[in-house]
Amino acid sequence: MQIVDLYDFKSTYRQDMTVKGYVFGSGEKTACIVGPSRGNEYQQLYICSQLVKKLTELEKSGVIASDKQIMVIPSVNFYGFNLAKDFFGVKNLDINAYYPGNNYGEPISRLTGGLFEKIKEYTYAIQFTSFYERAECVPHVRMIETGYQNVSLANLFGLPYVVVKKPVPTDTATLNYNMQTEENCAFNIYTKAKEQLDDVCTKSAISAVLRFLTRMGIIKYECHSGYISHVLKEEDLTDVYAGRAGLFKSIVKCGEYVRYGEKMAEILDTFDGSVREEIVASTDGIVFFAHNTPLINQYETAFRMVHRLHD
Repeated sequence: MQIVDLYDFKSTYRQDMTVKGYVFGSGEKTACIVGPSRGNEYQQLYICSQLVKKLTELEKSGVIASDKQIMVIPSVNFYGFNLAKDFFGVKNLDINAYYPGNNYGEPISRLTGGLFEKIKEYTYAIQFTSFYERAECVPHVRMIETGYQNVSLANLFGLPYVVVKKPVPTDTATLNYNMQTEENCAFNIYTKAKEQLDDVCTKSAISAVLRFLTRMGIIKYECHSGYISHVLKEEDLTDVYAGRAGLFKSIVKCGEYVRYGEKMAEILDTFDGSVREEIVASTDGIVFFAHNTPLINQYETAFRMVHRLHD
């Protein structure tokens, strides 16, 4: 393993921030695994740290192909973790909304520009990220529909679902979108947890990455075959909204099957505890996304559901 400095961000009042890459193998720059860009993605940071540990063991065992190189970037924003802030800098900006960046703009643009020049050298980019909402979801691979997306390769991770998302203007500034426009393959991996460390979730995520690397001939590793992924379009997911604000008491969990009209959650009055609303399923299907914080706002998304695929 070789540790390289990818970008140095100078700070007047704090320790300088150096984004580091952990490089395994040698030769063709094949796969780059990118960790969290927001300071609350603790689970994604944990996954990347454990992936570095696992790849270190595999490199010593000689299972990385002789002409392939893998790089892991555990975090691109450790300032966020140190300050307990989701976003970056005094302007509180989202790093993953400033790609491909440039060397002459704001500090965040210089950061993403410097990183992107290194990441785009790799054929495959795998990013561990999460939703902005405080929520949990079924593990899945997500791709932005650019015309360059490769759903067949996304299936090789062996996760339950592959979601293809039509881009909106803000998506054009993400790492996934810009890697694809460079005619590279980019995948975002979403795991169930975000702000809590979950070992089961971590092992599943690491297995998915190792499964992909094995199937692409980058490493030689015996692993479980995983799922036959079901491909979804994001617009096919059914949103279930909260009609009232209050304390959110969920009854169902991600991955559970629910039937039309089944109670999924209660919204309670914050002062007297009365039930302000019962949220019920608007279709038969699987809970794909679930709000998981104690409070919810009116009209906020409480659940997203995969419509029933079969009886």
